[in-house]
Parts: sequence; C-alpha cells; structure tokens
Amino acid sequence: MNVTINGATRDVPEDLTVQKLVEHLGLGGGPVAVEINREIVPRAEHPTRKVAGGDVIEIVHFVGGG
Repeated sequence: MNVTINGATRDVPEDLTVQKLVEHLGLGGGPVAVEINREIVPRAEHPTRKVAGGDVIEIVHFVGGG
C-alpha cells in the first residue's frame, strides 16, 4: 500500500501497525515520535494503531550526540 512518510511516497506492506512500520523502516532502535494525518500517535498506541493506505506520516527519530 502507498503512504507518504516524511514527504516521500513509499510502498509498504499491508496491515502494519505504527510499531511494525517503524521497525520496517529500520528505526526500531531508539525513541521516535509519530504523527499520522497531522495527529500525534501516543507511544502507547504504536503497537495497536494501524497504518492505512494514503496516510501521511511524519516520523522523527531522536539521535543523541554531544
């Protein structure tokens, strides 16, 4: 299915939760903030919130540094 992630159209597998999408994108190693269709998805909902075709998703991956 097609979704827009951080401004780019991507083809991702069907029936993904937010958590599975983050893992699919290789971002499962650290904290992320996710917004779907301009709505923040609380971290507690990541394992159950489904991603739908046409969703516009913004993902911010936090990186430490000094």
